[in-house]
Amino acid sequence: MPKPNSASARTPHKACLYLGTALAASMLAATAATAQTQPEAAVPTADSHDTEVVVVTAQRRSQKLQDVPLAVTAISAQGLQNLQAQTIGDIQGVVPNLTLHEGDASNAVVYLRGIGQIDSLAFADPGVGIYVDDVYLGRAQGAFLDVYDVDHIEVLRGPQGTLYGRNTIGGAVKFVSKPFSSHFRAEAEATAGNYNDTEFRGNISGALNASGTLMGKAAIAYAKRDGYSDNAFDGRSDGDKNLLAGRLAVQWKPSEDFSLSLNLDNSRDHPDTSRTPARATDVFGYPATKSDPFQVDANFNTHNRLDTSGVSVVAAWHLSPQTDLKSVTAYRRMRYGAALDLDATPLDIFGVFDEEKQDQFSQELQFSYTGDRFNFVSGAYYFQEHDITYSGLYAPVITLVSGSLNDQTNYSTALYGQGTYKLTPRLSVTAGLRYTNEKKEFGRTQKFFAPSTTYPVDYSLPGALATDVSAKHTWDSLTPKLEVDYHFTDNQLAYVSVSKGFKSGGFDGRANDSAAGAIPYDPENLTAYEAGLKLSWPRQRITLNSAIFWNDYKDLQLSSFAADSSGGFIALFTNAGAATMRGVEIELNARPVPALTLSATVGYLDGHYDTYIGPNGADISDQRHLVNAPKWDTRGGATYRFDLGGNGSLTLIGDISYRSKAYTTVSSSEIVAQQAYTLVNAAVRWESPDAGYYVQLGAKNLTDRRYITQAFDLSDSLGYQLAYYGDPRTIRLSLGVKM
Repeated sequence: MPKPNSASARTPHKACLYLGTALAASMLAATAATAQTQPEAAVPTADSHDTEVVVVTAQRRSQKLQDVPLAVTAISAQGLQNLQAQTIGDIQGVVPNLTLHEGDASNAVVYLRGIGQIDSLAFADPGVGIYVDDVYLGRAQGAFLDVYDVDHIEVLRGPQGTLYGRNTIGGAVKFVSKPFSSHFRAEAEATAGNYNDTEFRGNISGALNASGTLMGKAAIAYAKRDGYSDNAFDGRSDGDKNLLAGRLAVQWKPSEDFSLSLNLDNSRDHPDTSRTPARATDVFGYPATKSDPFQVDANFNTHNRLDTSGVSVVAAWHLSPQTDLKSVTAYRRMRYGAALDLDATPLDIFGVFDEEKQDQFSQELQFSYTGDRFNFVSGAYYFQEHDITYSGLYAPVITLVSGSLNDQTNYSTALYGQGTYKLTPRLSVTAGLRYTNEKKEFGRTQKFFAPSTTYPVDYSLPGALATDVSAKHTWDSLTPKLEVDYHFTDNQLAYVSVSKGFKSGGFDGRANDSAAGAIPYDPENLTAYEAGLKLSWPRQRITLNSAIFWNDYKDLQLSSFAADSSGGFIALFTNAGAATMRGVEIELNARPVPALTLSATVGYLDGHYDTYIGPNGADISDQRHLVNAPKWDTRGGATYRFDLGGNGSLTLIGDISYRSKAYTTVSSSEIVAQQAYTLVNAAVRWESPDAGYYVQLGAKNLTDRRYITQAFDLSDSLGYQLAYYGDPRTIRLSLGVKM
């Protein structure tokens, strides 16, 4: 098994990064024709004051949102401000059939139309891809992004198996940072709130030379607050935040035909504690705390660190009036460490520790052609990732102390192409195909130590070697797409499509048996059928988008917890079976009068397992419900702007969202299932007459609703269940300036 941080693990990433940079430089020297891509900009949605055309890059080329024949939602910087968004989790209510929250291990839990991945360990790939400026984030840790320096966020629902990188079987979330500007621009915002919340966000951009051919931008975010929970064990808060993050980028644009950008980012989140769940049932004599879930009693929560950094080089050439070439070369690294108290008591019953080091390199070359009747996008993609995770259980009370070292290297290569041909001025057909080859090399060793072993658990200590796995496997897949769309008028679009999605297989990173751990689990495969209507009435300032879908989902990769033959704890990661998801989505934006903007979304999801093979080999599909798949989710939002003349303007903002019952565990436990609930948010903002200054006072979860986002069902082995809750009521006052 490769050693942690070995030269063999690191060198390919750096060598490929240098190669990508050299490739961009050599192509620059070899061609006099150079290009600048269109800025990836989206104007505000109906939650803002603007009603201009929304531009997205969901199909890897700039298009009006209303002309894109797929289910996609775009949220602008102004829309995010009206949502009081601090993290990408705050967009959950705006996008129908989306579940997005922070998991137990600082990971992003993302589900679209009932498809995602709840497991936080590195061997389990996410089911919804998260991208930052076209760079795929390989791990769920580091993917729960803070909202700063954002131009817009796009959410693509359904499999994106043709144009996008790894494992976008459920969809994609695209974070697009602010574009470069040759004119000086600056923004800053300072915020204070309850729980001693203190935040600052700022960005600046402009030309770096007199000719304007060299531009730069920088952004910074700082956020610090106490935890939402009070810990009776030590009298401190639990689950605090201490984030410092920044981005720095430069772009050289010597002509209208070329641009070369260097982008750097770094984040450091070092809170004092991890986040402790509430006791949903009694735990070894300690009573349940669901009635007051923000009162905890934890002794194993004193470690939580997350550091991410990245560099990318983006080069774009305008080869002719109809053809463009783009290269995206990126390297990223993530470091995570935490101690999680998964008994939620002051005893060492079940502590989980995790230390992870991940590095990834990706290279994408993309060619596009835009003609009068034919548009085409094609490319090649390469991704390499190395992850070393040391994790284990510290549970001396139940005489269980273990440590495991997982060492995994993932390789992904792909070729793709998608073209659209206009059969008539109003009727178009689109066909696409992607070939993906995935290879995983996996090593795992696991030891069990004496119950007297103290924490932190040193893996070099003597112990009983229980698992020793060294394996590798390769998968490949062809994922096609076929779509037909028809414009009844310039503002009325209908489409139907069928597409396939793929998520690679892997190896069980929790396997306690060497033989079982060497057997790979299978890939997931999805066949998706979708039909949609996009309607707009510009003079009435109304857009109405709707979609219906039917998903045929095979070989679901599910993580669950059970008991072995002796009643001891085991974790299972298996291909449980098949499922069907079908549903409807509606998005409405309207501005009936200049001062008033309205928005509404409706998501309906009818999802169920067709087969679910349980630990004993029996089909238990009639006893299980899909995770994070509420049947209904709805939201309504409104803003009203009062013009105060020479005194500026006053804007009232409000939204209300509803989610029906959802199951938070694969076991479909009723104890930690979240019943239907409603959230209310409200804000008021004053802006100066020139919109250069503003003050905003806002409250989220105004009614202080308690609701479960994630849970652990350990009842089969340890006899208890735990639940993580969403944020309580928060109140924030922000002061901002724009130049």
